[in-house]
Amino acid sequence: MRVFITGISGFVGRRLAARFLAQGHRVGGTFLGADPGLPELEAAEVDLGDRSLVASVIGEQDPDVVIHLGGLSHVGASWQRMADYFQVNVMGTENLLRGARGRRVLFASSSEVYGLVPEEEQPIREDRAVAPRTPYALTKAAAERLALAQGAIVVRSFNAVGPGQAETFALPAFTRQLAAIEAGLQEPVLKVGNLEARRDFVHIDDVAEAYCRLAERGEEGKVYNLASGIVHSIGEALSRLVVHSRLEVQLETDPERVRPVDMPLLCGDASALRGLGWSPTRGLDQALQDLWSNR
Repeated sequence: MRVFITGISGFVGRRLAARFLAQGHRVGGTFLGADPGLPELEAAEVDLGDRSLVASVIGEQDPDVVIHLGGLSHVGASWQRMADYFQVNVMGTENLLRGARGRRVLFASSSEVYGLVPEEEQPIREDRAVAPRTPYALTKAAAERLALAQGAIVVRSFNAVGPGQAETFALPAFTRQLAAIEAGLQEPVLKVGNLEARRDFVHIDDVAEAYCRLAERGEEGKVYNLASGIVHSIGEALSRLVVHSRLEVQLETDPERVRPVDMPLLCGDASALRGLGWSPTRGLDQALQDLWSNR
């Protein structure tokens, strides 16, 4: 199988590319800025805003399946960069879909599109109407409509976590601070944001396995939740991470780390994905241990 991945040098993209290569598939795609660092890849540096170049690269690599991971993904930053998020996540997706027309496409969306869901109505099923409450979620919901109109498979991923994730996200940011404390470069005080929010964490390797399964067996024009169905508060995850570090620290709320809007609970029902034979095999503690070991 010939696989094309946008955002191939990113957190999910790098792991997914390595997994497909290990299975003997031909893998290519696009990146912007950071090179994926895998010589076996047919990767090209492409701005998704360049419609003709996107179409040209897809045509040259002639993939059987296109997995669209590229885009801007930090919820908090989307409040300051609304225009950028629309340009990259919506218009970039439109360009990708035009270039990939007639091919099998997986589009990476987010659980954030569900918005504020009452706890008694969770875990969330895919048939729930989307109700985005952040600029990031709005761009993902808009891009989903474009993707589904073209028969793409939409993957609403809950919180992926593991080594290699950008330090702009909570758990990698805590890991960086703990590593600095361990090295004597920071006082034993952790700067934190909202620790009450509860999230459905999925180990990055389970995420990569899910995308492989969907690339092979996912139903076109359908939405799939990528979730574990288990939730932990950010505070609980942090406490477990501190245990792994064996450090004694104090917590201090940093207003700069508190988002304007933060969903109190997001828990997903991944029954449709499990029906394809996927299930998560690594829990939150494994992800935290991997984060700390790869600090």
